[in-house]
Amino acid sequence: MKSRASILFMAFVLCSHAGAQQRNVLFKDSHTLSARWELADSLRNGNFLLSSYKPVFVLPATWSSSPNQIPYRSDRSLPTGPDPAPLNAVECKFQFSFKTKVVSGLFKNKGDIWVAYTQSSRWQVYNKKLSRPFRESDFEPEVILVIPMNFRFLGLRVRMLSAGLSHQSNGGAAPASRSWNRVIGQVGIERGRFTVLLRPWWRFPEGKNDDNPGITGLLGNGEVIFIYQHKSHVISAQVRSSFVDAPLKGGSVQGDWSFTISGHLKAHLQVFHGYGENLLDFDHKQTTIGLGVSWLDWL
Repeated sequence: MKSRASILFMAFVLCSHAGAQQRNVLFKDSHTLSARWELADSLRNGNFLLSSYKPVFVLPATWSSSPNQIPYRSDRSLPTGPDPAPLNAVECKFQFSFKTKVVSGLFKNKGDIWVAYTQSSRWQVYNKKLSRPFRESDFEPEVILVIPMNFRFLGLRVRMLSAGLSHQSNGGAAPASRSWNRVIGQVGIERGRFTVLLRPWWRFPEGKNDDNPGITGLLGNGEVIFIYQHKSHVISAQVRSSFVDAPLKGGSVQGDWSFTISGHLKAHLQVFHGYGENLLDFDHKQTTIGLGVSWLDWL
């Protein structure tokens, strides 16, 4: 797992550097939903060009209030769990994410199909006792249909609707295996410097072989992402909850703040509280604080 994550991350960095020399730069900086999803004819770049999707960052110092030393509580097949792992409270967290459009203009020149990939990893790089392992890596490929919109509602501008299929897993073996499959909708709304993404989802049932029993109740059945931009500063809040079913049972909130240091390099602060900071910890509640750098935000 360690080598796989490292190879993918290095490939991403090399591709980003090479593409930055071209006219249509890889992961080009864009600060609106229209630019990020090519919602206007003047912003279209054709198919099979890699572009940014979710935030891309490296947080070398990420502290947890409660490292999950026994991530097997939900596996009922184990009569007794393994001994607690001596995890460090501080680890490295990084994420890279990209997408590409594969089909353009499905409905009278409106509507595109995108494929996307996101990987998020937690690396116990300072844990010499455990030989510095990758504690968790979550992989998420997606297929997304995006429909451009342009109408106002209660003073807000609705810019896009989307629906997609998502498979997220950690590639682990039992009892550490975690995965789920979802249909994810999205409504993109803008007003001035504010952007709001409404993202409800529905999980495909997995029956008796469920790797994550109760995950929907803890991670929720949707999220709302609030984004505020001012000059080089981007502040976002990501709220997950079971909005229609026991909303106080689980859920989480994550806040991010980034600002430009030099060129496209940004300082990045991330604070998380709740359940599901990663798939392995879907039923574990903690607070984490991460500090590092980023290259891309939600917009």
